[in-house]
Amino acid sequence: MAAVSWKEILLLTGLVVGCYWNSLLCGFVFDDVSAILDNKDLRPSTPLRNLFLNDFWGTPMAEERSHKSYRPFTVITFRLNYFFSELNAASYHLLNVVFHAIVCVLFLRVCRLFLDRKSALVAAVLFAVHPIHTEAVTGVVGRAELLSSIFLLAAFLAYTKSAGADHSIVWTPIALTVVLVAAATLCKEQGITVIGICCVHEVFVAQGFTLPMLLETLWQVLRGKDSLPYAVLQTLLKLIVLFISTLLLVIIRVQVIQSQLPVFTRFDNPAAVSAAPTRQLTFNYLLPVNAWLLLNPSELCCDWTMGTIPLVESLLDLRNLATLVFYVFLGLLAYHSLCYRHSSAKTVIMALCLMVLPFIPASNLFFPVGFVVAERVLYVPSMGFCVLVAHGFKIVSHKGHMKKLSWLMVGVLLATHTMKTFNRNWDWESEYTLFTSALKVNKNNAKLWNNVGHALENQYSYATALRYFLQATRVQPDDIGAHMNVGRTYKNLNKSKEAEDAYLVAKSLMPQVIPGKKYATRVAPNHLNVYINLANLIRNNESRLEEADQLYRQAISMRPDFKQAYISRGELLLKMNKLTEARDAYLRALELDRTNADLWYNLAIVNIEMKEPSEALKNFNHALTLLPRHKLALFNSALLMQESGEPKFWPEANRRFLAYVEEEPGDANGYFNLGMLAMDANENEAAEKWMRKAIGLQPGFRSALFNLALLHSQSKRELDALPVLDELLHHHPQHIKGLILKGDILMNHKKDTSGAKACFERILQMDPTNVQGKHNLCVVYFEERDLPRAERCLEETLALAPNEEYVRRHLSIVRSKMAAMSAAGQPLSAAEGATSTATQEKEKRVEEGKEEFVLRQEEGEAAVGVAVARTGAGDEKNARKSSARSPVGVSVDTSQSLDSSQSDKRTQGKSTEEIRDIEKKRAAALKRLEEIERILSND
Repeated sequence: MAAVSWKEILLLTGLVVGCYWNSLLCGFVFDDVSAILDNKDLRPSTPLRNLFLNDFWGTPMAEERSHKSYRPFTVITFRLNYFFSELNAASYHLLNVVFHAIVCVLFLRVCRLFLDRKSALVAAVLFAVHPIHTEAVTGVVGRAELLSSIFLLAAFLAYTKSAGADHSIVWTPIALTVVLVAAATLCKEQGITVIGICCVHEVFVAQGFTLPMLLETLWQVLRGKDSLPYAVLQTLLKLIVLFISTLLLVIIRVQVIQSQLPVFTRFDNPAAVSAAPTRQLTFNYLLPVNAWLLLNPSELCCDWTMGTIPLVESLLDLRNLATLVFYVFLGLLAYHSLCYRHSSAKTVIMALCLMVLPFIPASNLFFPVGFVVAERVLYVPSMGFCVLVAHGFKIVSHKGHMKKLSWLMVGVLLATHTMKTFNRNWDWESEYTLFTSALKVNKNNAKLWNNVGHALENQYSYATALRYFLQATRVQPDDIGAHMNVGRTYKNLNKSKEAEDAYLVAKSLMPQVIPGKKYATRVAPNHLNVYINLANLIRNNESRLEEADQLYRQAISMRPDFKQAYISRGELLLKMNKLTEARDAYLRALELDRTNADLWYNLAIVNIEMKEPSEALKNFNHALTLLPRHKLALFNSALLMQESGEPKFWPEANRRFLAYVEEEPGDANGYFNLGMLAMDANENEAAEKWMRKAIGLQPGFRSALFNLALLHSQSKRELDALPVLDELLHHHPQHIKGLILKGDILMNHKKDTSGAKACFERILQMDPTNVQGKHNLCVVYFEERDLPRAERCLEETLALAPNEEYVRRHLSIVRSKMAAMSAAGQPLSAAEGATSTATQEKEKRVEEGKEEFVLRQEEGEAAVGVAVARTGAGDEKNARKSSARSPVGVSVDTSQSLDSSQSDKRTQGKSTEEIRDIEKKRAAALKRLEEIERILSND
């Protein structure tokens, strides 16, 4: 066996790079979304052991919805990609190209076992550029094929060294073969078929037996005329070892999948649920279809499910001729290879082994699979095809008059395949390009119409997407998923009536509910979600909440283990204020899946509604243990800690808010709450920094602007507060507290009585009963030495607030002043500026002492035991939202998560220390008031 030279390695690598460099520009499409984007097993926060407990898509193998594809070694390589580049698609595609180049080199090494140097290189070059491989190489999930092929070829090469120079058995290569076979199987299930390839090689190539020789030997042994030759005994021993190894691998594999086959619907593989002879005729017809794709890969399609290939329902169907021709041709090749001992026969038998054995698991002949045809499963079988083509080239090129023609034909074949592969890669650039290219090949597959619609939907082109979804319902009228897509799109177009009608059509296609009996369906699309989506739609109508709840219960009755139904029902019960039932729904869902961080989060929201903050914090912490970067849990648990009023919680609350803004750097609410936390801790510099960050992200952020102004005022930087207040009032001209604070600063620090007067008059225009604004306007009149007007103003204020003692005292002082001035013959419209200023300072101190407490209440901080009403996600407060993310691979309407307008209540209180500080400020203000009153009285 000649070794592979560096020139050949460089040639193959160059061809692979030339064909596939543009694949690095492609994104994650089709199955990549479930395997990469939605697969939590790739995240560093997921324990490595989960990779050996879950299927290829990240679903626990024990769950009924699991696809049962056990490929942990492949997922490990995805996780390595994520570790180095997270979700940068180029790195995933680059590694696929590297693996394909390695497979090509190993394949060349294998070809050297059966072909001469030139023919082997032709086979390897054809394999490198064959267009059928684009799905396996350019599609990221095709890595399972690539990795499995690497170990498969390595296992076969190791086995070929198991015979010593004296024809003795060398056990080390056999042991290595078993290890490599196990590795190949852990990359993809078809890897185990290399055992069969090794057995055929051992019998018909290494030992040189033919089928007639084996039958004759067996006949002689059975008649007792001869004993088994030593060479046959050695071969049997090897085969027994391989057979036992295979049996052990199969037993382990069956245990891993819980002795259950995955459940597929008739939409995935229509023939699998068809009666005889339709099922057998269709599955056998698929064999020549796959062979034709290898021979003529001109029309490639990413999805061959549903109606792509119509069922063969009769023996009179002309397509049965293709099946017959295929079997005749295959039989002739098998006869040629099994009945002769020359080198050509050995080449053909190995080519057939590479074509047939790895394809058996995907053939549907022995057990159904989740597809009709899949181009990626032809990756290994194409090796046998390439060997046959190269062998034919060898035969033809040895005929003198055909030599040039054979080289010309091979050159044209390689050139056209290279261009086809390069162009085919562009189809995988995005989901839209992939599925539209597939529709050019096949227009009878409703799934393709749906997928183009999904791609347009992701681009928010709902009207265009709707046309594709409607076409899907016309192509496959009984496709529940297509009607669900129509309903969801109508909902996105705000056409609720049409959306409900579409959901009802989908619901009518569901089987009848049988109490106590599970309804088994594949993970994607999960047709039971029609109940969830319909309920999520109608629950927007307050009068139909009970009807929505009935739909959730109906879904649960069909599948008691349907987690999403419990999650959505929990949200509805929360909206209906049935808190105990909502908690029970989430607890039931947690019984089914205790590793779902969103469930713990939603349970914490219920705890908050039930006034159980300690339980809420405990459940938030559960969510963060499972998913440390859970954004909503980080935010709301930090908010809960801040609202507790316990300074011991503030450092952890600060850490969680910081973690939240790392995850959501564009959310101004996170920075605002960091600022509020800093204000609570009297860290004014940090508070200012965070408030300005929030305002920078969200100009006009009401709460941040006002609290920043208040911070400046409390820090004796009143003049710095004025531009902030101007910005606040520009965006929110009716902000009464802002007007009061601005008027206070203008009067006491800028001596601008006219500006202050304008602020207070503006307040009274909006709210004539505002006691604070009215009283401060009276002080302005006093400042302007207009005592009669000040008297009338205070009388009106006293009428609005008859129990406010300080207003009564001020009125008394003004009247005394007026009487004294009348007795002295002074005009009542004049007053000493110093006295007026002192009065105004007194009023400011009183209101400032009250203002801090009142203002902070308005911005979302209620007194102890007082709950703030439910609000939307606006500027005034950062209300919690209940989240219900759908499990990986489940197609759920976007309405299943609570809208931000249904945010949950917040409870919050002042700490004892804060209240004590406010009382001190009030006492100081009152003391100052008494001093001013004495001054005025003496005057």
